[in-house]
Amino acid sequence: MTLPGWLRTALRVAFLVVAVVVIVLTVGRQGAGLGDAVARTGVAAALESLLAVLAGLFASAMVWRALLTDLGSRLPLRTALHVFFLGQLGKYLPGSVFAVAAQMELGRSQGVPRSRVGAASLMFMGVLVAAGLLVASVALPLTSPDALHHYFWVLAVLPVGLVCLAPPVLTRVVAAGLRVLRRDPLDRPLTWRGVGTAVAWALAMWAAYGIHVLLLLLPQHTTGSASLPLLSLGAYALAWTVGFLFLLAPAGALLRETVLVLSLAPVLHGAPATGVAVVSRGVMTLGDLLWGGAGALMRPRSGADGADVSTVDSVQQLGKAADA
Repeated sequence: MTLPGWLRTALRVAFLVVAVVVIVLTVGRQGAGLGDAVARTGVAAALESLLAVLAGLFASAMVWRALLTDLGSRLPLRTALHVFFLGQLGKYLPGSVFAVAAQMELGRSQGVPRSRVGAASLMFMGVLVAAGLLVASVALPLTSPDALHHYFWVLAVLPVGLVCLAPPVLTRVVAAGLRVLRRDPLDRPLTWRGVGTAVAWALAMWAAYGIHVLLLLLPQHTTGSASLPLLSLGAYALAWTVGFLFLLAPAGALLRETVLVLSLAPVLHGAPATGVAVVSRGVMTLGDLLWGGAGALMRPRSGADGADVSTVDSVQQLGKAADA
């Protein structure tokens, strides 16, 4: 069934509007709690943490770009950021399918096959999870063993993730997935260089995210002898990964904060720990909004057919996820 043009356009625009509204409501629900937490932490620390988040989000985009390049489509940096960050706004809807579908449509408008963008987006999530679990499994036993005790089941994914990061295995997994979805097969196998570049950017992302938590911890009256940099790194890696694996929670809402507070228990607890988690969510959400807005403004010079692609066209492409 083919929908009328006006209805498709309405659905496309509605997708972006809904995503932005959900993000705004996410911050709004925190209300005074966010303000109190920022006041306790300090505006300067919150802004510094935001800068670390923006750096981490940029590194995450580079993970996606490296994988897409290895699959055979090297987008210019400006275009890659446009497709990635505008599509990423869809992650605030339940599940991750909306973000992937949006990136597929935005990528197609730049001449990249939808199946190739979809494969890169799914591998992107797998790389982040595997790298995050690796970081958490190294950092937390030395700083917050109770957190791993409560969420030991998450680490069961780690061996599978590490094996799947090997390019020969990852190529077979992606090829099998494309066959199931009846999509075009990969044009070429993944390489150690391409996957290695993606993993390196993922580790850089986790380092930046660890710094963002550390900057929020430093103004607090912490206790214990745990290394704050190591704890910050492992705590957020575990919290993000647990939130991500719980697909029903948009962007890991609430669950990520719960795990983060538990992980910070060796040095901080009670209201201060909750405040750090709340500010962390706030700066992460603001970072997504800022990069999403920047992505919308990064107008690619031309689309697949050489015609100019406007921001309005990009919004319409984003909304095609609603038709999928």
